[in-house]
Amino acid sequence: MLTDFLLAALHHVLAFALIAMLVSQSVLLQGALDASTLRRLSRLDAGYGVCAVMLLVAGLLRIGFGIKGHDFYLHNPWFHAKIGAYVLAGLLSILPTLNFARWRKAVRADPAFLPANAEVCRARRVIRFELMLIGAIFVLAAAMARHGGL
Repeated sequence: MLTDFLLAALHHVLAFALIAMLVSQSVLLQGALDASTLRRLSRLDAGYGVCAVMLLVAGLLRIGFGIKGHDFYLHNPWFHAKIGAYVLAGLLSILPTLNFARWRKAVRADPAFLPANAEVCRARRVIRFELMLIGAIFVLAAAMARHGGL
């Protein structure tokens, strides 16, 4: 029972940390960009990646060692939808990550570098869509926990 509680708590804390990093990226992409902001975006993106992996591991541990057991999850359509949304958010996150890496490299070569406004807007839109997907994940998690296999 304690293991289930600790895994659930870890899962929730990581989910909120992930959201905080995405919101921070979205806010930073609204303002003026300079070398310092671009470095911050890269660090936040790295933290987002670490949180996303740890969140997945915590979720897998909940499946294996949680009270509900793996049958509950594997036969639950809400769980499959939740995982699908998670995978989609993860795949979408590749686009801003590539931008941030390219921008970081450009800043090293030229400290006065500023990314094109269209690239910034596109990265911001992708991040905001990821946030919407995470909102959907929360709804799917609630459906999964309360409605099981329907």
